[in-house]
Amino acid sequence: MADDLKHAEPGTVSTPDRYGDKSLARVQAVPWFIVILLIAACAWLGWRAFFYHEEGDPVGSAMLAFEKQNSLTVFSSRFEVVAESVDKRGVLGVDLLESRQAAVIPATVEYRLDLSNMDRDRFEWNAASETLTVILPALKISRPNLDEAAQTTFTEGTYVSRDASSDLARNNSQQAERKAAAFAKNPQVLAMARSAAKEAVRQNLAIPLQVAGWENIEVVVRFDGESPPA
Repeated sequence: MADDLKHAEPGTVSTPDRYGDKSLARVQAVPWFIVILLIAACAWLGWRAFFYHEEGDPVGSAMLAFEKQNSLTVFSSRFEVVAESVDKRGVLGVDLLESRQAAVIPATVEYRLDLSNMDRDRFEWNAASETLTVILPALKISRPNLDEAAQTTFTEGTYVSRDASSDLARNNSQQAERKAAAFAKNPQVLAMARSAAKEAVRQNLAIPLQVAGWENIEVVVRFDGESPPA
């Protein structure tokens, strides 16, 4: 039996089983590897849920913002118009009575944008410069609203009958409405209305674009027929 025992020769050192140690280390590392994967997955999910915002299509985001409102009032102009009428009444073709009335009537005109037809063709997206160009249709001008209750009138005439007074007031109202409609198309007033419309569109698109992830986007607004900015 003694012969079956193997003794290490003098001067030699016994070495452990290297393969067994490697297997043991591999088995012990697996749980830690799983823990690291779980931590990484939780961190990624938290970042995705609370910090990551996927950048969508800026044109789609802008169109969605316009879909919620078919019409947008961008400018209101209040001014006064002066109207003057003359009424003559007589017998057998002879004017015996003549009356005159002048009226200063406040008027209000609104300028609106029709957003119902803002399709994708009215948007131009430049990804390189992150610039969104919006092309607006012409402004629609409302019918003048005359504040006749606040008007000031001046009447002249020896005798102004009820019928004459009614005719003078009606003629002045019609005249004031025509003058107010013409004033509303004044180039200077239209320029102010267009400027207000552009600013209103930029403000309306600011928040939807930021929510979509486009915080540094530049929005350029122009009307049909206007040349692109240099």
